[in-house]
Amino acid sequence: MTMLPFHSSSHTRRQFFGRTSTGLGAAALATLLSDSTRAADPHSPAAPHAAPKAKRVISLFMHGGPSQLDLFDHKPDLRKLHGTELPASVRGAQRLTGMTSGQKSLPVTASLFHFQRHGQSGATLSELLPHLGKVADDLCIVRSMHTEAINHDPAVTLLQTGHQQPGRPSFGSWLSYGLGTENHNLPAFVVLLSRGSAARPADPLYARLWGSGFLPSNHQGVSFRSSGDPVLYLSNPDGLTAPARRDQLDALGDLNRLANARQLDPEIETRIAQYEMAYRMQTSIPELTSFAEETQHTLDAYGPQSRVPGTFAANCLLARRLAERGVRFIQLYHRGWDQHYNLPSDLRLQSQDVDQPCAALLMDLKLRGLLDDTLVLWGGEFGRTTYSQGKLEATNYGRDHHGGCFTIWLAGGGVRGGITYGETDDVSYNVTRDPVHVHDLNATLLHLLGINHTRLTYSFQGRDYRLTDVHGHIVDGLLA
Repeated sequence: MTMLPFHSSSHTRRQFFGRTSTGLGAAALATLLSDSTRAADPHSPAAPHAAPKAKRVISLFMHGGPSQLDLFDHKPDLRKLHGTELPASVRGAQRLTGMTSGQKSLPVTASLFHFQRHGQSGATLSELLPHLGKVADDLCIVRSMHTEAINHDPAVTLLQTGHQQPGRPSFGSWLSYGLGTENHNLPAFVVLLSRGSAARPADPLYARLWGSGFLPSNHQGVSFRSSGDPVLYLSNPDGLTAPARRDQLDALGDLNRLANARQLDPEIETRIAQYEMAYRMQTSIPELTSFAEETQHTLDAYGPQSRVPGTFAANCLLARRLAERGVRFIQLYHRGWDQHYNLPSDLRLQSQDVDQPCAALLMDLKLRGLLDDTLVLWGGEFGRTTYSQGKLEATNYGRDHHGGCFTIWLAGGGVRGGITYGETDDVSYNVTRDPVHVHDLNATLLHLLGINHTRLTYSFQGRDYRLTDVHGHIVDGLLA
């Protein structure tokens, strides 16, 4: 068996096993000996397993769980059942959250919103999404998503890392590890956050959701800020010139290389690479985040909030700029979709935040020839219940978390546009045709990026890990 270099005089037994048998050293060795996809240089693109349809991903994540019943999954017959008790036979053995498990009544709740067909595909969308209706023929609407998680943290963690418990790499980190980036001056994985108009204080997002887990830390997402420096500590302190900063980094790099020669720790090499990336970002980030070159027509297309840094509209425009510069994975988080109460008013606010910018993003990408190889994903961690949480009123209701079925949409990047995939039962509580699990979705996304999800692996603590764990099937019906 080939062994990594080891100098007994400078290593303890703990260090040896930590860096070879079960640590990053094993991962590096396993990569050399296996066919796992990985960029040898984290800033250079690696060859995928197959010809990719998509080169990059823009993930539009609606944190909190959008109501499929009020946006995409039209159930007109619910009006006849409105206010009646949800049959136990429909619920089956599905778990309820602690917020509604003690309710004496679970009244069926029809949507207050009207639905309309759009485009040649005849996609049925809520009145809350008029702009998306204009690009309906580009959308692949998946109504049959399902997950076993029923609370936010495990559900988001499962969707984005393949496991309900924290500690594993996020999708963007896996993609950075597998394919690298096409831009030497920008991270492969960028995160943009916005707060919805109906967001509530208890609506947290944890940085570990874009963390690299056990992968080298240069694959973690870089979160941009909406005020001050887009990235923390990007500017030089007062009185420090660019040449002086360059000299500092050179000296620090020499010290780190000396340390690495003694310790053989790949994370030190990662640190060196990160410092160099930060230096290059001092030039690339200000140009990226300035919209001065954008036309008035483009700004207007994304809506009035496109001029306000940190809004969803501004982040959608920034996502397009990142995509055209070769960033591999662009993650937008939009908070405020957890409507346990006041759903009709809050959902209207949230939809106004995202409807026009989402449509503008698709049209902008298409106009620039980027949609064909950019995979756009919209959705949350789960859906909402058919029954009302709390008291059902004539013009007001709430909905609890629901993992049994929910809706997402995809566009571009090899996806079959103009279709609605999968079906749910008459009350949008269970999937009745073409179910798509979270692992199936991730396997399909990786396939479109040219990656075999069973071969993108990383050895850690004695076993090989992958984004889809030991699950996942490619959903052929979603492919163009």
